[in-house]
Amino acid sequence: MKQILQSLKDGATTLADVPCPQLKPGHVLIRTQQSLISPGTEKMLVDFGNASLINKAKQQPDKIRMVLDKIKTDGLFSTLDAVRDKLDQTIPMGYCNVGEVIAVGQGAQEFFIGDRVVSNGAHAEIVSVPKNLCCKIPNTVANEDAAFTVIGAIALQGIRLAAPTLGETFTVIGLGLIGLLTVQLLKAHGCRVFGMDLDPAKVALAKQFGAAALDISSGADPIAAAFTYSRFRGVDGVIITASTKNNEPIHQAAQMCRQRGRIILVGVTGLELSRADFYKKELSFQVSCSYGPGRYDTQYEELGQDYPLGFVRWTEQRNFEAFLDILTHDAINLQPLLTHRFDFSEAELAYALFQDPTLKLGILLNYPQTVDIENQTLRLREPATSPSSAESIAVIGAGNYASRVLIPAFKAAGAELTTIAASTGISCAQLGKKFGFETISTATNDIFSNPDVNSVVIASRHDSHAGYVIKALHSGKNVFVEKPLCLTLDELQNIEQQYAATPRLLMVGFNRRFAPHVIKIKSLLHGVTAPKSFIMTVNAGEIPASHWTQDQAAGGGRLIGEACHFIDLLRYLAAAPIVSYHAAHVENTAIRDDKVAIMLTFSDGSLGVIHYFANGHRSYPKERLEIFTAGKVLQCDNFRKLRGYGWQRFKKMNLFSQDKGQKNCAREFMHAVKYGLPAPIPAAEIFEVARVTLQIANSINKATTVDHALT
Repeated sequence: MKQILQSLKDGATTLADVPCPQLKPGHVLIRTQQSLISPGTEKMLVDFGNASLINKAKQQPDKIRMVLDKIKTDGLFSTLDAVRDKLDQTIPMGYCNVGEVIAVGQGAQEFFIGDRVVSNGAHAEIVSVPKNLCCKIPNTVANEDAAFTVIGAIALQGIRLAAPTLGETFTVIGLGLIGLLTVQLLKAHGCRVFGMDLDPAKVALAKQFGAAALDISSGADPIAAAFTYSRFRGVDGVIITASTKNNEPIHQAAQMCRQRGRIILVGVTGLELSRADFYKKELSFQVSCSYGPGRYDTQYEELGQDYPLGFVRWTEQRNFEAFLDILTHDAINLQPLLTHRFDFSEAELAYALFQDPTLKLGILLNYPQTVDIENQTLRLREPATSPSSAESIAVIGAGNYASRVLIPAFKAAGAELTTIAASTGISCAQLGKKFGFETISTATNDIFSNPDVNSVVIASRHDSHAGYVIKALHSGKNVFVEKPLCLTLDELQNIEQQYAATPRLLMVGFNRRFAPHVIKIKSLLHGVTAPKSFIMTVNAGEIPASHWTQDQAAGGGRLIGEACHFIDLLRYLAAAPIVSYHAAHVENTAIRDDKVAIMLTFSDGSLGVIHYFANGHRSYPKERLEIFTAGKVLQCDNFRKLRGYGWQRFKKMNLFSQDKGQKNCAREFMHAVKYGLPAPIPAAEIFEVARVTLQIANSINKATTVDHALT
């Protein structure tokens, strides 16, 4: 299918071939009939992409601080690679979609095949949308009008925050598409409306919709004009729908408001507020968040958990419904707002309009209705080697770690890249072309029956790992799974049983075993028979509680998802089984398993302590390993610097950039596959580390401190 994508590097907008998306639980698949280009939001994205690297940086000062901190901890070259990779991405465009439901996922039974719906789906021939971001279209509303629903919901949410009452006077600053919808909706509320803009054509439209309006470019004083229109009382409220970097709209809004007036920011402006503007009048100021309550809430948007009507009357979806109800009563006029129409095949011409200074508001795209919804796999090139090559791999997952680390590492290790698969086609299409995969696909399960795939690399979301590992082993394929191996002890038992039945090569991406510094440490420890004392300090950094990795069902939490690395590392360096553990977490915190102290004891008498803390400062090194043994000390700082104390022939080992061993890890796996060698990490150790990690995580989530002896 076709989809509009935009490059963050150069702003190029292209109509790309991507696989049709998967149907996920709680989602519906929609065949798009029309979609609306928003000249405000989408032009802003295009302008950002077109900007130089310096101008991009100026627009995101918070990102510059993050880059500088990363340089301090990870080194210049590693940071530059991360920045280049981020800018090399493409993003989907569009959020105003009208189409027909063609498939319904489990848990979205309120929709039926054939329903005509609006959604915030992208500009694509087929979209997969969560049920709470879809709404059925009344029979009396035409598709072209329904295409304005999402933008209309943005305007409607701003008005709800302003809480207008019949007869009040409001100013709308900025008469673009959202501004002109705001004007009409305020009129429908029975308000007197005064509009302002620099474009005479938009001012004329506002007047056509019954508002008083001022062309600011004429040099007239907008504050005086609004004050006069308010019968010299000051307006009751101001809704700002303009897009500008300066603070003038906020200042003007405060000046023209009456005492205790309300100011709502829907657009984008500078936010250096003057206390004097707000103090004497006791003005209220609020920023409106997109379509309404539920926006950016994973529980609502992705998991379909609605808010109770009695407590949250207007959610995103209910705002969609309300706008469509308004359309059924012909309360607003949308036709003057629809300035351009294009066939979807001409989408690139539609985006070229952004360079044209003439009036453009709603730009409608009309789609063909002959899309093959079964087309979930696209071939990019012919195979480079013979079928069933030992080096052939398929990758499941196309996230940041796969794109930045795993795929480049496997390609450098000589892997023949056959298929990359993900639930959506955008990222796998981008990575497929970038790294030269043969095919890209959203039909993940087809990988396991493909005889041309010898090994499967799993880099998908954590809750999918166990299922994919079992399927891959069952189909006789070697498996490399990015940590964690699984999320539950039951899943671990099932994997162990499948591995015993089909003992193919199985490896977890415990890359730190293969880091140059760890290789050196291992060689130094060789022959040391005295017990070892390990102190592993991890300055993990905070991740919001709403992030999927913090969800116990989806990500397993950070102990399972990341701290397993360090349990494995100490197990490897001790070269002895773990016989007991003691674990405790910092109390009175919302998240238990990201501020944890773990003590491990090993069968040879060695002792390991892991401090995994998310409450430190990001400028401090993320990972520090200290080893005390036989009157000697080793200290490894963030996999860049290694120092030895008391070693006769070793003082230090420094690297220009951080190396956590990802390339060596992939190389060792491919070497074992190619030559039929044993797994680089013995399966028994993989299962041992997984079991200990899961038991510690389960204990931490149930109690304050835990002592446990392993049998």
